[in-house]
Formats: sequence, C-alpha cells, structure tokens
Amino acid sequence: MDSIKKTDDFVFQTYQRQGKAFVKGQGVFLWDEDGKKYTDFLAGIAVCSLGHCHPKITEAIIRQASTLVHVSNLFYTMPQADLASKLCEKSFADRVFFANSGAEANEAAIKLSRRYFQKKGEKNRFKIITMEQSFHGRTMATLSATGQDKIKDGFYPLLKGFSYVPFNDIDALKNEIDETVCAIMLEPVQGEGGIIPADPDYLSAVRELCNDKKILLIFDEIQCGMGRCGTLFAHELYGITPDIMTLAKALGNGLPIGAMLATQDAATGFDFGSHATTFGGTPLATAAGLEVVNIISKEIFLDKVCQIGEYFKEELKKLKEKHTRVVDVRGKGLLLGMELDKDAGSIVVELFKKGFIINGIQDKILRFAPPLIIEKQEIDRLIKELDSLL
Repeated sequence: MDSIKKTDDFVFQTYQRQGKAFVKGQGVFLWDEDGKKYTDFLAGIAVCSLGHCHPKITEAIIRQASTLVHVSNLFYTMPQADLASKLCEKSFADRVFFANSGAEANEAAIKLSRRYFQKKGEKNRFKIITMEQSFHGRTMATLSATGQDKIKDGFYPLLKGFSYVPFNDIDALKNEIDETVCAIMLEPVQGEGGIIPADPDYLSAVRELCNDKKILLIFDEIQCGMGRCGTLFAHELYGITPDIMTLAKALGNGLPIGAMLATQDAATGFDFGSHATTFGGTPLATAAGLEVVNIISKEIFLDKVCQIGEYFKEELKKLKEKHTRVVDVRGKGLLLGMELDKDAGSIVVELFKKGFIINGIQDKILRFAPPLIIEKQEIDRLIKELDSLL
C-alpha cells in the first residue's frame, strides 16, 4: 500500500488508477503486491506486445546497458543504425527519425509535412486534415491534431492549421481540400476513437486523392502497427503505403521509443538542425527495438497473430449473438473492440476483480489489446467471465 499512498501523495493526479500496485510481470501475466495473478489483455495499452519480461528483449537490454546507454545524436551508434536500416528494409520508408514516444513521433511528422512545402517556397501550405475521433497525442501540436474535443478542454487556444472530417467519408475529405493543405493524417485503425478500422475503398481513395493533389499522407500506426493487426504495419492490410508513418508503443516492448518513417522525397523536408531530440534513438532503446522488430516481423509470428485474432473476434461475436447488450464487435488482428449499449466501466472493474485486465474507451467500448503471444486458453477464460457479466 505504500506505493499507492506515495503515488497519491506526490504524483500529479492525471490518471484514474485502479487500486493495486503491480510488482512483477511474465509473459501475458501480471502480479500485484498481494501476490494476486492477472491475465493482461491490455499489454500496457498495446505496448508489451511480446509479453512482460520477454527473455530476448531482456537479454538485449542487459547486454546494451552494460555496454553503452547514451551518447548525443551528434555521434553515431550501431544500435540506432541497425534499427533504422531494419525498419526501412521492412517498410516503404527510406529514412527514420527516432523519438521517445508516439506524441513526439507525430509531432515530428507534423513539422516535417509543413517544412517539406515551405522549403519549396509554398509557404501557404500548412493545413493538416485529420479525422474526427482520432487521437494523435497530448503535446500542443498533437492535441491540436486530435479530433476529440473532450481531451482539449482547458488547453485553448490550440495551434492553428488543423481541420477535422468524419472518418471513412471520402466526400467530406474531398470537400475540405484547398490550396493550403499539406497533409492528411489518419490512423488505419482508430484506437482511442473506438477501434474503428478504415474501409479498404476509403483508404485507396485517400491515397489517390493525395497523389492527385500532391498532398503528403501520414499514417499514425502508434497503436495499430508493429504486428498488432496481423501484419507488421496495419496499412499492409490495405495494399497501400503512406509518405510518412509514425510508430511507438510496441516498438520498444515497454522501453520508451518512437519513430517517424518517411520516403526519401518526404524526408527532404528536414535538414541539419531542423529537428532534434536529446534522448531519441539511444543505444539502449534501439537495441530493444531491433530485437522486437526481429521477432515480430517473422512471417510465422504474424500468421499466429492473424489466427489468434480471428479466433478471439469470433468468440466475441458469439457473445454479441447471445447478449442484446452487445452492439458491435470490430477490429483487426489483436486490436479488438466490443461496443455495449451502456457504460462499459462496470465490466472493466468486475473483470479486474476476477483477474483480467482490459479497459474501456469512449464510455461504451471494451478494448482488447493483449500481448501478441496470447493463447486460446487465456482467451477462453476471459470469454467465460465476460459471458457471465453481460
């Protein structure tokens, strides 16, 4: 209880924490200070995708921590070089900028998009169109880019140069285009907005629109990327590529790291000194990230995510057929949502009491984002308890 009291007494009260302190994690399980075991179906909000204390990640961290933890980005380091080249090898991208979080990666993408056009002398091209119900972070720029008013309360005036349109509505997007637009920014699967996948025809039309209007396309894959949806990057499900993509969360499996990936053309927006970070891409974080990418990018691993994700989704759909309280089940891979007809909070609390960790978003939606190594038996146990609560 000492950790809870100290947190409540000395840490900013910006999180509504549940009343237990966790002290140990292994695989898909967590243990609290009383020794109670929990099955983790949230993975630190899609972060610990390889589970807690994965032996290969732990080994990589220990090895690097005993060798070199940090030097300035004024110098070269092998772990950063290796992770950058690996990410480019596995994606559409030619360049990587490393940051410390998803918000920082998105901040870099916003800055790059504006500077790309301003370097060309097109100083009137600064507006970025994002989606209603989107979430891109809590810095002032990423908060301004986010399409949810409730998290902006108290932070006005926000930064200018952002507009918002309904997700999956290509006509609304086309109507918002004018000569000031430099980029369109979206999540292929909206996470905080309610686990809402993009329609395939919509994403194809967005890509075509960007090509026609010479607008940069940014995919925020901070939550839906890194194998979460059954492919290494979520946009691979749709057969199209962006000009810029942001990653974080699962990239470090718990270590803070973010990355902005871009094509060679888009990357020309930055020059020496135009953007920088003290801690982005440290040897420690990138050594962990490299091991994560090496494991998650294997075809056999991603095939298993697809199979388990489909099984989980079908089991949730069976509950929808059985319980009128369930309005919808949706998502991709192991990023799944169950929409209820009323507040989901009570379900979250009751499942926690029974030793299962999930969370609720948008008031009525249960979010499931377990470690990608989750097995059917853990899913079956959760489904049984969820069935009894609906």
